[in-house]
Amino acid sequence: QVQLVESGGGLVQAGGSLKLSCAASLRTFSSYAMGWFRQAPGKEREFVAAISSRGIRTYYSDSVKGRFTISRDNAKNTVYLQMNSLKPDDTAVYYCAADRVKDASSWSRFPPDYWGQGTQVTVSS
Repeated sequence: QVQLVESGGGLVQAGGSLKLSCAASLRTFSSYAMGWFRQAPGKEREFVAAISSRGIRTYYSDSVKGRFTISRDNAKNTVYLQMNSLKPDDTAVYYCAADRVKDASSWSRFPPDYWGQGTQVTVSS
């Protein structure tokens, strides 16, 4: 059974930083693409970032490119999202996701199969 547990969310002022973590209970973590989506109140879920199984390739939405960095530690079965220069528009529930089949490059069009419960990020102005 796949279990993804996010942590690191919270309240931060605009311009600040947060680092999200996602611990995965995957026996073969290094064979899964990993990533993050978010959903703001009243809006649809949107793709944020993804990373290939070995961490070689990364992908970002235009709205976070240059401010967010996704990384992974396959030895710890953990994926991270470093968020800098946060804006009030970044306020959302952030979800960790995983998929063994769909390439990370396709996630903005084809959502992954496995999801965490989400962690709230609130950016105050």
